[in-house]
Amino acid sequence: MAALPNQANEIIEFDSQEGAAPLGSQPRELPLLPLRGVVLFPLMWLPITVGQPRSLRLLEEMISKRQRFIALAASKDPQIEEPDPEQIHTTGVIARIQRLMRVPGGTIRVMLQGVERIHIERFTATEPYLTVVARPWPEQIAHDAAEQGLGRASQDLFANLVSLSPNLPDELESAVRNVADSRQLFYLIASAAHLKLDDKQALLATDPLARKFQMLNDLLKAEVEVQGIAQKIQSEAQGEMARAQREFYLRKQMEAIQRELGEGDAQGAEIATLEEKIAAAGMPEEANKEARRELERMRRMPVQAAEYAVIKTYLDWMTTLPWQQITPDNLDISHARAVLDEDHFGLEEVKDRILEFLAVRKLRLERKGEKEAAAQTPPPRDMIRQEREGVILCFVGPPGVGKTSLGLSIARAMDRKFVRLALGGIRDEAEIRGFRRTYIGSMPGRIIQSLRRVESRNPVFMLDEVDKLGRDFRGDPSSALLEVLDPEQNREFRDHYLDVPFDLSQVFFITTANWLDPIPGPLRDRMEIIELSSYTDQEKVRIAQGYLIPRQIGENGLRAEEITFSADALFKIVHEYTREAGVRTLERRIGAICRKAATRIAAGSDENRPVAVTPERVADWLGKPRFFDEAQERVEAPGVVTGLAWTPTGGQVLFVEATAMPGKGRLTLTGQLGSVMKESAMAALSVVRGAAHRHGVAANWFEQHDLHIHVPAGAQPKDGPSAGVAIATALLSLITGRCAREAVAMTGEITLRGRVTRIGGVREKVLAAHRHGLHTVILPEHNEVDLEDVPENVRAQMIFHFARTIDEVWALALAAEVTQPPPPGLEGEAAGERTVTTIENGEEEAPASASSVEPPAPQA
Repeated sequence: MAALPNQANEIIEFDSQEGAAPLGSQPRELPLLPLRGVVLFPLMWLPITVGQPRSLRLLEEMISKRQRFIALAASKDPQIEEPDPEQIHTTGVIARIQRLMRVPGGTIRVMLQGVERIHIERFTATEPYLTVVARPWPEQIAHDAAEQGLGRASQDLFANLVSLSPNLPDELESAVRNVADSRQLFYLIASAAHLKLDDKQALLATDPLARKFQMLNDLLKAEVEVQGIAQKIQSEAQGEMARAQREFYLRKQMEAIQRELGEGDAQGAEIATLEEKIAAAGMPEEANKEARRELERMRRMPVQAAEYAVIKTYLDWMTTLPWQQITPDNLDISHARAVLDEDHFGLEEVKDRILEFLAVRKLRLERKGEKEAAAQTPPPRDMIRQEREGVILCFVGPPGVGKTSLGLSIARAMDRKFVRLALGGIRDEAEIRGFRRTYIGSMPGRIIQSLRRVESRNPVFMLDEVDKLGRDFRGDPSSALLEVLDPEQNREFRDHYLDVPFDLSQVFFITTANWLDPIPGPLRDRMEIIELSSYTDQEKVRIAQGYLIPRQIGENGLRAEEITFSADALFKIVHEYTREAGVRTLERRIGAICRKAATRIAAGSDENRPVAVTPERVADWLGKPRFFDEAQERVEAPGVVTGLAWTPTGGQVLFVEATAMPGKGRLTLTGQLGSVMKESAMAALSVVRGAAHRHGVAANWFEQHDLHIHVPAGAQPKDGPSAGVAIATALLSLITGRCAREAVAMTGEITLRGRVTRIGGVREKVLAAHRHGLHTVILPEHNEVDLEDVPENVRAQMIFHFARTIDEVWALALAAEVTQPPPPGLEGEAAGERTVTTIENGEEEAPASASSVEPPAPQA
């Protein structure tokens, strides 16, 4: 035999004796050609196309060695082009090469004939092609009546299959009937029937022949049943097609009539397009029925009718909504943790809650799949409902702490799409539920609009600033959100414009707010509140180093080596140029420095590379400081104390000032105080008057003097009961002439009996005191447990006193000696004593007398 031809379409035939070698019964070494997606049986013919380099090398080698026999075995995974030894079945056949032909494209067509079944014992080489040691494995043939009966049953089943399947020619049935040899009969039927690859491989590897026939009959019975059902469906479909053809014929006649009447074909094309969109949209039954009803109205309506455009717009909305489009969830917990840590610093409680949600969802889906597999039955309705999200998260915290960006990170961690809807200023409930179609220019609400824009039925949907919803005569949007955010109701959310239910149960809703008070109770009850507190100075510096500085360097066209910020410079920027709970202003300050540095670099000031931002040069970049720590200066005179307040933008330090003048006992309150704070001031005055005799105040002193209480920053409204302790302390400081101790702040509500009761916002207030350099904080006794929310590094730098009564607060907050003469009418003072608890540097100290506790000097 000559070498393989190099010209395309040239054919080379093998002689009957060329390359022949007896197979024998002993193992022998053979080259192996892996088959992809096909199994060759003994005695059967198979044409294949060889194009892989390794397989081409094998054919070239066989031709050069004049070898005709080759081992064939199916690959376990048809997708792998060049499988490894462990990826190939160990049962195959020895095949005889009958013909080869080179075809265009560099491939070779080979005609093979199976000879004998073999078992691969081991692989001896993988390069330049696969070689194996294989031994012949003949079938066990009984030649008895049972075997012959099974063979005839296979013939009958195959005849039924040929009659039902349009892909099998009738000649195959005749060929099968004429085969007398049982082994050849089995392999002919197994090769001709359209069986799965794994089933064919199992048939090849099974022994004896009777068992092979049993397996083949089981497979043929299943295939006959499937083909019978398919034929039934096809006959029904043909009936439907006949009816559809009749309707099509009538519509064509109608179109011809319309053309004769002068009506154009544009309407028909438009209606046909909408009909195709409705069929492809995958709407639920009710929505599909409503869309087709409107389409029929549109079909009978002239184009000039005003209602025609209204119906067309409605159908456009119905056909473009994501009725079935969802994105698969990525529930990899480690991936979610990596994404959250990459996007946000700190916020461990929030991250843990998000990871808990993902973990529960992952386990729920896995366990549901296990139960379904074990039961082999459809899941019950209550289990289906468990797949709905069922949780609405509400991030509450000051501006700039990362609430909105957290939602984007959650979407990225879950591989879901993200959509944000700003609720601030929305006053009309139709913005949520949509406008009814009776109005001109009506359209769906923003919920449906956002889902259409994002093209997914299960996005992460952020409802931003839910606390800023308004209400007026047009309705209450917060009430409209009750249905949207209720997992038991939103699976059938009915927009006024669509007027059909739309399933929102797979949407992951997240809301954000600066504070909870404006949110109605029923709406708040549907959400899980997660609070995001202010950042400490150390956290702000680390956020700047890890996130803000790299981002601003990139946004301003700089390189990382062209500008550096020292930690001390960042601390200076935080203290003297920002006063916020988040980091937005800090990022703006860093951006301002980067822009100035970019200007200098662009101007060619190469001698200043790299730009080093140090504490000494911060003022050169940002100008004079914006904020000062004046807490110690403000309390140098009696009648001034430092209080703490909570605001939606974080904690703040308040100075309560009191002064007295001759008068008739009037009380004046200024500083834009709310009604609750005014009542606290009056209660504080009553407490001080009740305790005045213990401090040597004349009985008629209050009738002879007017008191004025002022809380600076008068342009900012203030309210709440937690300033009662500070007001009472300021009054006592005024009338006794005892100044407040340095670097001491206080907060707490006061009762008429002088009890100090629990307040909220401890973390924010303590962080505000820490920012202003106040190292000592007096809190109500029952707020001691709230210190766990304060960062550990902040607790270690501060001293905390917990008071039960106002007398303990006075003993801790006021200096023991009189620093200035008190107003006329004072003769001395006396104070009660009680044991109080003090926490210094994060550790609880031994009890000390309330009248003798001296706060230490401020810590650096």
